[in-house]
Amino acid sequence: MSSKSKGDALPPNIILKASTLARVHTVLAYTAFITALSIGLCLHYKKIVKNGVAGYPQEWFPSVSATIGDWYPERNVFQILIALTSGPRFALVSLLYYLQKSQTSSLPTIVFISGIIRTLTCGGWVYITSSDDHDVHDIFMISYIVLNIPWMIGGVYSTSKKCPRVRRKRSFIATAFFSCIVPLVYFFIQHKVHRIPGAYTNYSFFEWGLIFLDVLYDACAEEEFRLNDLHVTIGSPSALSGSNGPMKVKYIHISNSPPRKERFPSPKNSAPSSSRDARTTLANVFRCYRPYLSFTSDLYLSYIFWSIFTSLIPTLFYFSVWELAIAGSELALFSTLSPIWLSIPLLLAWARTRGGQTTFHLLSFAGVAAYMLEKPLHRLLVVAPATSAAMIPRVITWMDDPSYQSIMTGLGLMLASLSKHANHSNNPVWPFLDERSGGYNKEGLALALVALLEFYIRPSEESSSEKYEDSSATPATHWLNGALPLGSLIFTLHSLLTDPSTLIAWSWTGYENGRPRGPLPHLHGSLTLLCQSIGMLIALQAVKSSKIHLLASPNWFAFGCTSAYTMYSYRNWVGYLGGLGFAVFIMGSLPLILYNASSTRAVFKTTFTAMVIYCLLALADVWTVAYAFVPGGVYLRERIDLVLMAEMACLSLAFNWPALKSRSSNPSSISASTSSCTRTILALISVLGVLATLYRLPTSPTTPFRPGHRVMRAGIWTIHFGIDNEGRDSQRRVMNLIKDMELDVVGLLETDLHRTVYGNRDLTRVIIEDMGYNVDLGPGPNSHTWGAVLLSKFPIINSTHHLLPSPHGELAPAIEAVLDVFGTAVTVVVSHNGQEEDPLDRELQSTELARIMSAAYPRPVVFLGYVVTKPHANRPNPYQILVEDGNVHDVDRDDYDRWCEYILYRGLYRTSYARLSRSTVTDTELQLAQFLLPKHGVGVTNDTQPARYLRSHKESLPPSHWFPMEYYGNQREGGVNGHFYHVFNTPLYYAIPENAEL
Repeated sequence: MSSKSKGDALPPNIILKASTLARVHTVLAYTAFITALSIGLCLHYKKIVKNGVAGYPQEWFPSVSATIGDWYPERNVFQILIALTSGPRFALVSLLYYLQKSQTSSLPTIVFISGIIRTLTCGGWVYITSSDDHDVHDIFMISYIVLNIPWMIGGVYSTSKKCPRVRRKRSFIATAFFSCIVPLVYFFIQHKVHRIPGAYTNYSFFEWGLIFLDVLYDACAEEEFRLNDLHVTIGSPSALSGSNGPMKVKYIHISNSPPRKERFPSPKNSAPSSSRDARTTLANVFRCYRPYLSFTSDLYLSYIFWSIFTSLIPTLFYFSVWELAIAGSELALFSTLSPIWLSIPLLLAWARTRGGQTTFHLLSFAGVAAYMLEKPLHRLLVVAPATSAAMIPRVITWMDDPSYQSIMTGLGLMLASLSKHANHSNNPVWPFLDERSGGYNKEGLALALVALLEFYIRPSEESSSEKYEDSSATPATHWLNGALPLGSLIFTLHSLLTDPSTLIAWSWTGYENGRPRGPLPHLHGSLTLLCQSIGMLIALQAVKSSKIHLLASPNWFAFGCTSAYTMYSYRNWVGYLGGLGFAVFIMGSLPLILYNASSTRAVFKTTFTAMVIYCLLALADVWTVAYAFVPGGVYLRERIDLVLMAEMACLSLAFNWPALKSRSSNPSSISASTSSCTRTILALISVLGVLATLYRLPTSPTTPFRPGHRVMRAGIWTIHFGIDNEGRDSQRRVMNLIKDMELDVVGLLETDLHRTVYGNRDLTRVIIEDMGYNVDLGPGPNSHTWGAVLLSKFPIINSTHHLLPSPHGELAPAIEAVLDVFGTAVTVVVSHNGQEEDPLDRELQSTELARIMSAAYPRPVVFLGYVVTKPHANRPNPYQILVEDGNVHDVDRDDYDRWCEYILYRGLYRTSYARLSRSTVTDTELQLAQFLLPKHGVGVTNDTQPARYLRSHKESLPPSHWFPMEYYGNQREGGVNGHFYHVFNTPLYYAIPENAEL
């Protein structure tokens, strides 16, 4: 052979077993973690087990992040080894895609994409540690966990049928992985929120368990590659043309030589042929992805429907709150009766067309765009017709395609609920939100237009209604039997399940021995989403197997009734568990009730009557608490039980009872892609709900603003149901003022927003999640009050909720809480008394409040309340009863310019008192006072009036006692965001008696 020939010879091919690459990945990954753990335990044991709560010996095992990210050399050794893992990891993901890809399913492609992104996010949380940037580290870590959902679940379903053992292994490992997340979250909350020593060690075991299972799942690829005899060759294609090697082996060829040029030019018609092949391939790919794209569009349109639908009543009720009476705006509720127009045959026929539904959807988007209007009346005039437009295509699809739409309706509701849970209990596309109040209206509207475009250009198919009518052979259900359950279902979903924390508010009763008696809304709301997912899985299975009739069993209805009774009758965890059972029942019954309504074959009568039932139930629900301001309210006063019974009675008509004729037929089933997408979305919503909770948890422990000075600032503010004068959500404006005033204890009134009229919101979410307060929500929505809230920077030892005597007027709530204030137990009372129209109520309520404060003696007391009385008013007015019988002092008896808000105290040194103008946040000012605790175990040494009224300039007190200087000013100039010290134009300061023991 000549030298030239030798120079042209190609190097020999390198053939690798794919299973070897997978094993290399497993070994390197485990080595990286085990090495870092071993080095850390040997060199920095006590340092890596220590955390912000405790150290050794309470904490004795390190977390993953502390092991791999905090100390040299384990951090550097780990990062080097994990970098070596990246090559085999990318190869593993690519080889799996090559092995599993299919022309009939796009699932392997989704798994491949998620695997690539998952690998990149792994690099994010590995190389950006929590000590480098806590937020970025958490974002990458959360993204990695979320991407494990499509990677693991999709990987199980994509596993070759030739490898049943591999599929079983992957299923088992994935189940164990996701199961570990539950105790992981539990112990994290125990550590982060309750600050229990040793909880982080338990958390660490599950965190290491996730790492072990994560690598073990990827290790299953080794067996799959081996069973499929998959090899990788690096070299020239010519070496494979012979028959020396075993031809049954599958090869992936990676050429190290340039492609050979064609000796002769291609025929002229080859280019067009290639172009046609490319277009055909592109069309096939797009056709494979189209069902998933259409599913996503339908889901988002359902989300937009629920967003517009739930925004109507809060938008109209703004006017009722200001009038405290029927204001006329309530008529906008009847915009939901737009199905009446379907009585016109031509309109019904047009509304069933693609163009008609697109038009109605487009008109409904005005309800999202209404955020741009400044005046509340203008927004209402847009939102009401937008709701009418949204109702028409929705009820038509309910009637024409109950199988698919029952799934889509439930998922859209859950997506709206999740968006509120992640956005401080506010739907980000509500029209009464904007960028200043946490809205993402522009983004939401843009996505809605994209979803609508996809809906409009979607390829035409045989309509679901035709399929359904062809398969239906049973006599039609009477339209009234279909309408009543449908109307009750819509109201039940709206009133209880449009926010994850509403069911918790029904069960919440406060604290005992320093711990909450039941679930906390901002911590455990994701459990509601999880149980809704379970209900939707039940519904999905019934629809997929065409066995919806099984949901019509009286036993299933009995389960729903039992859950509803438990939710209403019990409190704390038992009551909440009843609510969770009810959530499972309602979500699981969606296809049954929609199919029951659609089988009437009377679109107009059924849907219009259903919305009438919805309106009646919505009004009755409001009447139970607003009985003092509405005609005939006395008959529904505090009778939420009657409303709940009416809901269940209406729902019962959808079930098969022995005395009634059984309905056993079912509508057509749903496609496999819809079933797959539904499971994926439910998994995502469940996991994202938990991750949103963890992301919103305060990153630092709850501490007072001045921890070393024994100073406590307290305030009382009536915040008008979280709607400001402009008709927008006021949570952030309230929080900003509380933050600037550095209030340690805050009483907020008119805060029970877990009702349809207020959007099922939690007014405390922004404050407690961004500022780290302990929170006690007053009596819940099933207690029929306007609500009270206690926010405390100090631990809440015990709290009791009171319903004050109210024989004639509105029911008055009160919270009695014992706080651990720098080691001293202090009783704080927050209350909202009745209106001046009911003098007997106010007298009885004041007497009860005085008894509560008197019974707390000799413990220090701070009263923060809405009283409705003139200062120094004699009995039977509240002032004299509260001060004398309660054995407390007025914060400043010389302030005669008060009417509703009062601060009273005992057993503390009051050092300052101020009144802040409300700006446009609400209709009531913020009153605040500052107290100094006497020496522990001593008490106030001089409690005489002269000692309490030693006036002082702020300069005579330490700067820690001063209120912010920025708030000096007036209505025209000065102050901050329209807030300024008014009445006295300055805070009032008081000297501390000379003989005070501090």
